[in-house]
Amino acid sequence: MKILRSLIIVVSLGVALALPAQELRCTVTINSDQVQGSNKEMFNTLQRSIEEFINTSKWTNLTFQDKERIECSMMLIVKSVENNILKCDFTCQSRRPVFGTTYSTPLLNFQDNTFAFAYQEYDRMDFQQSTFTTNLTALIAYYCYLIIGYDMDSFSRLGGTPYFQICENIVSAAQSASLEEDEAKGWKAFDSNRNRYALINNLMDEAFKPYRTFYYEYHRLGLDEMVNNVANARARIAEGLPVLKEANSARPATYVVTTFLDAKNDELVNIFAGGTSEEKKTVYELLMDLDPTRQSIYDGINRER
Repeated sequence: MKILRSLIIVVSLGVALALPAQELRCTVTINSDQVQGSNKEMFNTLQRSIEEFINTSKWTNLTFQDKERIECSMMLIVKSVENNILKCDFTCQSRRPVFGTTYSTPLLNFQDNTFAFAYQEYDRMDFQQSTFTTNLTALIAYYCYLIIGYDMDSFSRLGGTPYFQICENIVSAAQSASLEEDEAKGWKAFDSNRNRYALINNLMDEAFKPYRTFYYEYHRLGLDEMVNNVANARARIAEGLPVLKEANSARPATYVVTTFLDAKNDELVNIFAGGTSEEKKTVYELLMDLDPTRQSIYDGINRER
């Protein structure tokens, strides 16, 4: 009987370990140093609540194994708390492994300085696509689907479209919701050309399909092929980079190009520092045209190594 019970336990454990996992593995950090005199335990509760919400929710109908979960992180820097409204600076980052290497490439490095929501300790987080519940839930769900969409776009052409569509639906629902003034910021069409609305509007715009195709080729036909032939993979990336300039010309100061360079600037330097003289010249000039404020970073392409 003891042997049988042990076998049952082992079999049950094996089944449990084989079960599909959720899509995201997210680390959440909350910094409340700027807020004096508040209930600090509330921020610990909030951190645990957000992290549990992200990591235990099933965001798609896809099957993920534990090792396939998307690695990501979110940081909230709380600037003020007034009438139960928390105003924060928010950073969302995600990455994915490069085939045949131990390197993980950054996919998303997004900063949101209009991240505000009503919250009381132990508020429940519950997301339903058909119903707007709270701004906090909408904000976190938006970024979860953004992370998934970017990841899917890096593995298949326009693979992120269904998840970007959900982001777009969240934006529409937030625009129609009765939100406080600070909570409504970031969702509106004309507040800024660098907010949540602007980014998803770019991603769903037909004009930016060539950019999203390049995004796929950058990862699957560029980075993932580095293990086989570095020179060919680098040349493939260099060949596609002008799409960034074309996208920026179609919509000046377009946010989707900015977010690409926010995530990839250091990586591009590392890729092309070992390139041919022609590659270095062409890529450096293109990046300086698009993103001159990061000259000190892009100068690394031309430094002797």
